[in-house]
Amino acid sequence: MDMYFKKEINYKFGKENFKFDVAETLFSTFDIDHGTDILIRTITFNNPKSVLDIGCGYGPLGIILAKSNPQAEVIMVDKDLLAVAYTRNNILKNNVANAVAIGGLGVEAVKDKKFDLIVSNIPAKIGDEAISKEFILEPYKLLNPNGEYWVVVVSALNRLIPKVCALNKIKVNEIRKRRGHTVYRLKKD
Repeated sequence: MDMYFKKEINYKFGKENFKFDVAETLFSTFDIDHGTDILIRTITFNNPKSVLDIGCGYGPLGIILAKSNPQAEVIMVDKDLLAVAYTRNNILKNNVANAVAIGGLGVEAVKDKKFDLIVSNIPAKIGDEAISKEFILEPYKLLNPNGEYWVVVVSALNRLIPKVCALNKIKVNEIRKRRGHTVYRLKKD
């Protein structure tokens, strides 16, 4: 394939077998990250028309959501252009017709759009302020009425998500915990 290629990851979700090419330097190149796995297996939002995956990496969340929701328009965003290139490749590799991958920081590239469902495996190492603004408050503003924002975080961030939501009057529920990760659902009225 190319000089960055590391391996192909196989992942079964429902009745589908997904294949994801990954590059050497991208997040979670040995297998689908535990956080991503718990998040995709926990989301219960039905029939979204528009989906945003923030920090998509090589695309597993957005691609699985696109394939599972053919009626939805799925946009995947990542600041890493190598991740975007691999996501585009993986969209084609998994025969997904209703998804696109774009480069951008946070939600900057899609700030003029609204979404029924937003998802993110929030990066832990960017700091509380960046997480609060770029991965909680700004995405939340892009939700349609009754929209939901599903996130997974490493347990070290469990102190931050409820605090930021409480300070900003955002409805949040802890949905599931597994192996050092917690899934939260933020809901817009």
